[in-house]
Amino acid sequence: EYVESLSMSSDREALEHELILTDELRMILSFEDNFPQDNYLDVTPSLRKLEHSGTFLEVSELSELRKSAYTLRLLERYFHEDKVRQKYPVICREFEQMKVFPFVTDLIDRILTKEGTVKDNASPALKQLRDHKKQKQTAVSRKLQSILKSARQDGLTDADAEVTLRDGRPVIPVLSGMKRKISGLVHDESSSGKTVFIEPTEVVELNNEIREIEYAERREILNILSGVAEELRPYRVELLEVYAQLGKIDFLRAKARLAIRLNGVKPIMSADDSMQWKHAVHPLLYLAHHAEGKEVVPLDIKMDAESRILLISGPNAGGKSVCLKTVGLLQYMLQCGLLIPMKENSEVRVFTQIFIDIGDEQSLENDLSTYSSHLLNMKHFIRHADSGTLVLIDEFGTGTEPALGGAIAEAILESLNKQQVYGVITTHYANLKHFASEAEGIVNGAMLFDTDKIQPLFSLSIGEPGSSFAIEIARKIGLSEEILSVASERVGSDYINFEKHLREIIRDKHYWEEKRKKIRRVEKTLDGLYLNYSDELQDIQKERKHILRQAKEEAKALLRDANRQVEKTIREIRESDAEKSRTRTAREGLEEYKHALDKDGADADKYDKKLQELHEAGKKLIKHSPEMKQSSLSKRKVKEEKDLDFEVGDSVKMAGMDTHGEVMEVHGKNILVAFGDMISSLSRDKLIKVEGESKKSGRSSAKSNVQDRKLNFRSEIDVRGQRGDEALALVQAFIDDALMVSVRHLRILHGKGNGILRQLIRDYLQSTGIVKSIKDAHADQGGAGITFVELDI
Repeated sequence: EYVESLSMSSDREALEHELILTDELRMILSFEDNFPQDNYLDVTPSLRKLEHSGTFLEVSELSELRKSAYTLRLLERYFHEDKVRQKYPVICREFEQMKVFPFVTDLIDRILTKEGTVKDNASPALKQLRDHKKQKQTAVSRKLQSILKSARQDGLTDADAEVTLRDGRPVIPVLSGMKRKISGLVHDESSSGKTVFIEPTEVVELNNEIREIEYAERREILNILSGVAEELRPYRVELLEVYAQLGKIDFLRAKARLAIRLNGVKPIMSADDSMQWKHAVHPLLYLAHHAEGKEVVPLDIKMDAESRILLISGPNAGGKSVCLKTVGLLQYMLQCGLLIPMKENSEVRVFTQIFIDIGDEQSLENDLSTYSSHLLNMKHFIRHADSGTLVLIDEFGTGTEPALGGAIAEAILESLNKQQVYGVITTHYANLKHFASEAEGIVNGAMLFDTDKIQPLFSLSIGEPGSSFAIEIARKIGLSEEILSVASERVGSDYINFEKHLREIIRDKHYWEEKRKKIRRVEKTLDGLYLNYSDELQDIQKERKHILRQAKEEAKALLRDANRQVEKTIREIRESDAEKSRTRTAREGLEEYKHALDKDGADADKYDKKLQELHEAGKKLIKHSPEMKQSSLSKRKVKEEKDLDFEVGDSVKMAGMDTHGEVMEVHGKNILVAFGDMISSLSRDKLIKVEGESKKSGRSSAKSNVQDRKLNFRSEIDVRGQRGDEALALVQAFIDDALMVSVRHLRILHGKGNGILRQLIRDYLQSTGIVKSIKDAHADQGGAGITFVELDI
């Protein structure tokens, strides 16, 4: 009943309220689990019967009333939950005054079982009658079993014969030739005639008594039902009002389910008279294509005070009429309170009336031609249209001689434009395209066409007129070049050149549009790489500082060891009366080395140089010491034991040190060795090869960093529980990493919730220009809580 009364509304506030109700219920059905979904039963015809005294509800009607009353109680409880009221305030306020009548379910539960039959104890009289009937039925059953047993023994019936029912009376099957052997009433015979069904005389009277009891039982049930009706009758009006609310919920539920099926949303109501639709699709076309697994080319359209009328031109079968019908149908659906398939950030407006001229309305009875019917519509449009009118005209001006038809159409278009109407008009007339390009308030639109493949793209481009591509389509169909040449000559060079220029504009626009998309994708990729390289450069700089700091600490440690050795040497020299000048020289060298290490930014090269000076000073100091001579002999022995054949990857250590390093490069007598994060160049004679140990280089580079990212990259990210800006930042970094490691298929877990985070993320993805497709996961894999993304790389 609600659907049948559905009509277009121009009340903006009422329409906004109805759309919010539908949208909130859509989100409830999509994201909540405990909303009541069963037993939306229409019991209003049954309740209307109670208007007249003496009427009652049948058992089946009472059963449906109880089921629907239980649904009402569940709904009332659901809309009063605090959590639901916070998330869906409008629909909860709409139905917060919903009345429930617990006594209705209690009353019906008192007389009906769960299966919907009248209980034995619905009344004392009914219980007594049913007990009596059971006793009689037991007696009849025993008597029949006794007679059947005797009949089997006497061969009057088959060995497997059983008691059965005919016309509600228990009978036994008897062979046709033996029917005279059993006294009783014949109720039926088999289709073959070999068996007759007899009610024996001994049970006829008992069955008659059972039948009388059943009549009495039926009368008692009617009394019970009449008593229930009398109790319900005073509340008939209130019950009808409550069930009207249940019908409203069922109607909203139907609209919400349709919106889910169509991917319908509640767009934004424009603050002025402008409208901007993004990715709008024709509902019926969407359903047909979705069933075949095909995509629908979406429509982007914008209208405002400066461009109120859109004049669409282009090739036949290019989608002009579909665009016009999409605008008309979606606008009508919106003003009927239905959610429509487009992006949620689209802006819509409300019109007071919609005028449509589509198709052929010629009438033989009224002596109307096709063109006459169009002119009558135009007359009505001009007389009644205003700034709140949406005008939709298909194939404007056709049906008569082209020159005059085009001139009249131009005059009508000028008049409608002066009346400030909004509209979508399709045409092939060149004069209308010229007029639209010059007149304020009218803008040209073109259905794009692939000139290489000679086929339409079904995509609307606003800003320039479209070509009909008649010559190209005729050539593709196979008309001879001779005919096409004659046609081109007769139409004139000006028209051919005009069409040619239009084609070139459309071709160039399509090319540069693709070029722009590609450049945007490349810029996005470069921006990501720049950010990544900047981060890596910062990491390298931090690592360099760390290496220098570590080198400084290790050098200080070496210096402490060297100082101890030098002090020992000096003490020995003093004991041997060595020259004091030589001792002073060694100390000055050590002090210079310590000063160099304390400077900020000391590097490994200085450390190596000072280390060499330290060794040289040590050699000079120990040259005349007897103990050092013995130590020198020991060192030579160690040197002889050294493995002079070093290879990259060998584990080595410096003489007199326990720290192990790794050979990075071999350059003649000099060896490049990595001690942890510090790399030094040392001569062969200062190194000892450590047998049985080897390690790989731990140095990091940009190349290895990218390889590590490829190995560690996961194609799934979870942003559930994040705020919008935090989630977008994570998704942006996630997309950038995917571009760097060339991963195409991604999964984003954002949860269902109110759908806000999901829409926010999808809007960002669509704005990047590098996303090829976005879709929900399958229902058993998370549904709308997970977005599958395919990058265009």
